[in-house]
Amino acid sequence: MTVKTPFGADSTASEVIEGIDLGGKRAIVTGANSGIGLETARVLADAGAEVMLAVRDVDAGIRAADEIGGKVAIAHLDLSDQTSVRDFVAGWAGPLDILVDNAGISAIPLTRTPEGWELQFATNHLGHFTLTTGLHEALAMRPGARVVVLSSVANLRSPVVFDDIHYLRREYDPMEAYGQSKTANALFAVGAAGRWAGDGIMVNAVMPGVIRTGIQRYFTEEGFQNLLDNTGRPEGKTIPQGAATTVLVATSPLLDGVTGRYFEDCNEAEPYPGIGPKRGYAPYAVDPELAMRLWYVSQEMLQT
Repeated sequence: MTVKTPFGADSTASEVIEGIDLGGKRAIVTGANSGIGLETARVLADAGAEVMLAVRDVDAGIRAADEIGGKVAIAHLDLSDQTSVRDFVAGWAGPLDILVDNAGISAIPLTRTPEGWELQFATNHLGHFTLTTGLHEALAMRPGARVVVLSSVANLRSPVVFDDIHYLRREYDPMEAYGQSKTANALFAVGAAGRWAGDGIMVNAVMPGVIRTGIQRYFTEEGFQNLLDNTGRPEGKTIPQGAATTVLVATSPLLDGVTGRYFEDCNEAEPYPGIGPKRGYAPYAVDPELAMRLWYVSQEMLQT
């Protein structure tokens, strides 16, 4: 049954968390120094959670923590650098209630990591794969722990092309590569949900909406407006609206026991019908067999 809530596209993060007490809970938000990551961390902290801002730019993280107030800490995390990710995991002690895999990069020129991986896939998927699997034991200490993985409607642009994930033979397209990485995020949620259900860990993917933030730094104004128009919401969302689906999925008792799903506009999304405004997900983005294949391919790349 598709999950529906009283909230929608115009709801804000503060509205969906109203009345929820997160006192005693611990959360990590990646990319929390700006945009919807900052707003997500802010409302979690306002609700009483201890929040770790996992950020590449520590100085920006310090400024964000000062802005948020409350029980907020900062730690360095560069998702494109596997050593940095493993160091972050090694530095975490004790249980974890909420993990928000929020950070990401979008539509960048072809760039490779030292391993030869395409940077969007390496950052958006492989970095979060290592982080989240590395924190599995911490999450399992808290039955009912939640992982929220930020995907995107860009999943409609590309499946994971297993024969050439890193564009070694095919022509590179920045938005196609971004779409592939966002499909990988959605598939990771499906794969982790199946593996970790017995631990009481809920893992879901979300599409926050199109919001004007730093992630679009490589977009032209025309390109960004086309993106908005294609989703049928030409004005886009505000940052508080953009963080709402993440916060709902991370905290709401309405979603107790719900795992392995894809959410958009504060409700479970439907498959894209192939016509009309770009919404929802492609079937390949939630396919359990593809999720299993991606899991094994990721482990092989990371030699874990």
